[in-house]
Amino acid sequence: MVYLRLIPWLGRFLLPLAVLAIGAFSSPAHSKDRLLVFAAASTTEAVLEAAAAFVAVHPGVEVVTSFASSSTLARQIENGAPANIFLSASPDWMDYLEDGGHVATGLRVDLLQNRIVLIAPADSNLDIPIAPGFILAEVLAGGRLAMGDPDHVPAGIYGKAALQELGVWNEVAPLTARTADVRAVLALVERSEVVAGIVYATDAAITSRVRIVGMFPESLHPPIIYPVVIVRGGDSASARAFLTFLRSDTAELVFRQFGFAPTTP
Repeated sequence: MVYLRLIPWLGRFLLPLAVLAIGAFSSPAHSKDRLLVFAAASTTEAVLEAAAAFVAVHPGVEVVTSFASSSTLARQIENGAPANIFLSASPDWMDYLEDGGHVATGLRVDLLQNRIVLIAPADSNLDIPIAPGFILAEVLAGGRLAMGDPDHVPAGIYGKAALQELGVWNEVAPLTARTADVRAVLALVERSEVVAGIVYATDAAITSRVRIVGMFPESLHPPIIYPVVIVRGGDSASARAFLTFLRSDTAELVFRQFGFAPTTP
């Protein structure tokens, strides 16, 4: 289990396409049914725990995971990456794959919900209400706001939408440090390399090195929904079993442990 814990930590600094084989030590890999799961970076710890729980009751399956921005993973699937399961932080990127015929028909499920928050380093005294007249640009005082690239990273897209609704995007945009995924934002704030950052509430919950300054009202951005699907060409008994498991009470408890809320059935 130590190996399972190390990978999420390393994932903030290594290439996002590194993979982890869960259950690979219990028997030779060739005797197992290999399942490749692509999942949004924000789900790293939760998906690792859920995969471990799945393998515990399906010892004949080896689960391999790859975490990155949903946009990055979607592009890889579009280009033929042999994934079985895709868990996206963005319905739009799932729509993109679905419209292109890259996912199995009729197997898409809206699995999780999340929130976005403004965070600062744990020792920061930043304290501003998220409301009309948001003085974020003023308090940055020449510093930077880290956020996922709003051109393609879901957390950044949601963050930009919220700042636009607050009427401050045009003044804040030049002060942003844009990253490839939300975990890169978290790392920048943890190291105090930026004044603040926008991440999911679930990201802020995994470290004591940041604190939540405020939670963006859900009315400021589209609903943050995580759909999951079986990728075209990746359908198998194991893939369907894993998709079913992700909707089970056991998996729900895991996701709730990491701050995710299930969608309404």
